[in-house]
Amino acid sequence: MVVVFVLAVAGLLVSIVAASLFGTASIGPLDVVSTIMRHVGLGGIAPSAPLPGLLDALIWDSRVPRVLLATAVGTALAVSGTVLQSVTRNPLADPYLLGVSSGASTGAVAVILLGVGGTSLSLSTGAFIGGLVSFAVLLVLLGGGRVASPSRVVLTGMLVYQFFAAVTSVILMVSGDANSTRGFTYWLLGTLAGARWQMVTVTLLIVLVGVLAIQFFAPALDAFTFGWESAAALGINVTSARIWLMVLTSAITAAAVASSGAIGFLGLLVPHVVRILASPMHRGLLPLSAIVGATFLIWVDTFARTAFSPHEVPAGVITALLGAPAFALVLKRLES
Repeated sequence: MVVVFVLAVAGLLVSIVAASLFGTASIGPLDVVSTIMRHVGLGGIAPSAPLPGLLDALIWDSRVPRVLLATAVGTALAVSGTVLQSVTRNPLADPYLLGVSSGASTGAVAVILLGVGGTSLSLSTGAFIGGLVSFAVLLVLLGGGRVASPSRVVLTGMLVYQFFAAVTSVILMVSGDANSTRGFTYWLLGTLAGARWQMVTVTLLIVLVGVLAIQFFAPALDAFTFGWESAAALGINVTSARIWLMVLTSAITAAAVASSGAIGFLGLLVPHVVRILASPMHRGLLPLSAIVGATFLIWVDTFARTAFSPHEVPAGVITALLGAPAFALVLKRLES
């Protein structure tokens, strides 16, 4: 387990730097490393001379924020999927199970097409608020989180998802034109093209705090895999742990969807892959899922923005194309 974790961390660090090399402009590895070092205050030991302003901005203001946003979003989705699969005891649970992505879509389209919030709300802010609103509706329908069974959580999540999806469709049909609908659809497919430092900083902060807080519930998640009744018999405060875990996963999922749209399959697939590679105990499973999810999305996004240049494919399309056959292999492995 320790060896796998060390290799995963090393792979993530290498991926963050290596992915910054790819783009329309060919920039050498030493120049990329030197530019990053100068911007973080280590210019005195940078291995090469400063780049022209345009190339410097290309690396620091375009590539690096995008790679870091992929790190944050991949982490959030993988951890959320891991948590919800344990809480609901449903191997098909993913980060969007609670309807957060649907609520985020409604918030985003309300800002774009209805002008909610005027100029004070951006698309990502509207999406984040919409995600939190949908989760609040879920909690109300679940009686404040006091539910009798995991299946009730799943069914209520689907209800919330369908409701907000319908609201989004109505807004698009009534208020949308061809250009706005096309732009919203592109965002909805899951893209990291809008990465900017302010967005990246906020998303990283929310995801980091949320993932660290979730880590404290690792013993409860281990107990949940045996059922809520068994967890209660082991001394776990099931209601409190369940509510906190749903709140935290919803917050980091809302932050991920707000910054990148809905990127599918990652939160469903990564937890299963990590369980095959390492121990199923959540003290190690959660951080390893975070690292693998981040690394996976970094390279998916790198492929999405370079493979079809000058065109760019949304990362969510690539994760779906890769995730469907990969998940079929995982299911076959689990059955054997």
